[in-house]
Amino acid sequence: MVKAVNTRSGDQELVKGPVDKAMEVLEALVQPGGPHRLGEIARRTGLTKPTVHRHLRTMAEHGFAEPAEGGSYRPGPRLLGLAAAALSDSRVLELTRPVLADLRLRTGHVAFYAARHGSDAVYLELSEPAREYRMSTRPGHRSPLHACGVGLAILSVMPAGESAAVVDAPDLEARTHNTLTDPAALRAELARAALRGYAVDDEYDEPDVRSVAAPVLDAEGRPVGAIGVAGLSFTLDPGSVEVFGPMVRAAARTVSAGLGARTPALGVVDPTTGGEGA
Repeated sequence: MVKAVNTRSGDQELVKGPVDKAMEVLEALVQPGGPHRLGEIARRTGLTKPTVHRHLRTMAEHGFAEPAEGGSYRPGPRLLGLAAAALSDSRVLELTRPVLADLRLRTGHVAFYAARHGSDAVYLELSEPAREYRMSTRPGHRSPLHACGVGLAILSVMPAGESAAVVDAPDLEARTHNTLTDPAALRAELARAALRGYAVDDEYDEPDVRSVAAPVLDAEGRPVGAIGVAGLSFTLDPGSVEVFGPMVRAAARTVSAGLGARTPALGVVDPTTGGEGA
C-alpha cells in the first residue's frame, strides 16, 4: 500500500535504522515504471524527502543508483550487475527457464516463477509470448501469498504452522473484490490446491486476470517457489484451467526433481483431456 509523503515524524523514523531505510529506498527504486522521482520514492517508503535524497545520493556514489532526467533516479550499473550475477548463478532459475519457455509455447500464456519472501511472493523469471497485451507483472513484482496463484500454491504445501501465520494474519489485503481474506475460505482453497497439485487464482490479484500455479520443492520437500501461467479471464477460462493445471503441475515437478525432490512419477500430459498418461 502506498504511504503518504512526509507524514512520519523524525522520532518515528528513528524506529528504523539506516540500513532498513536504505533497503526500503532500494526496493522502491527497482519497482516497474522507472525512473522514479524522489517524491514518488518518498510516497512508497513513507520516509521524508531529505532521508530519501540522502540514501539515493549515497547509492549513486557507489553505483547502485543513477540520476535520470527531471530529478528522477534509476537502478545503477553496479546494482544491475549484481542482480545479473545472482540470477545467472541460481540453480532453480537455471532449471526453470527452459520449463517456462515450454509452458509459454504450449499454453500461449505468460509463464513465470516466483519465490516466497515473508508473506509475499516475489516474481523472479517470466517467459512472455509476443502479443500486444502484456501482463502488468514483471520481475521483482510482489504479491501477497494469499492473493495470487503462486502464493496459494506455496501455502498449500507449507507446514500447517507456517501457513497459519499467513492465513490467520489480521487484516489480509484485498487486492480485488474476489481476493480471499476469510481464513476459512482460504483454508478450503488451500485444501483444494493440495489435493489437485495446483492452485487457481480466480481474479484474486488483478481484475480480469486468472492464473494457475504449482509449487516447486527442494530435496527436503520444502517449497522454494512456484511456477504458473496467467492470462485474461476470457482466454484462461475454467475449461482452460482444467487443461493447463496438469501441465503446470508437471512443469513444477520437473524443476522439483532437478532440485532433488521426491515427486510422484511424471506422466505425459494429454492436451485433449488435461490428464497425465503413463
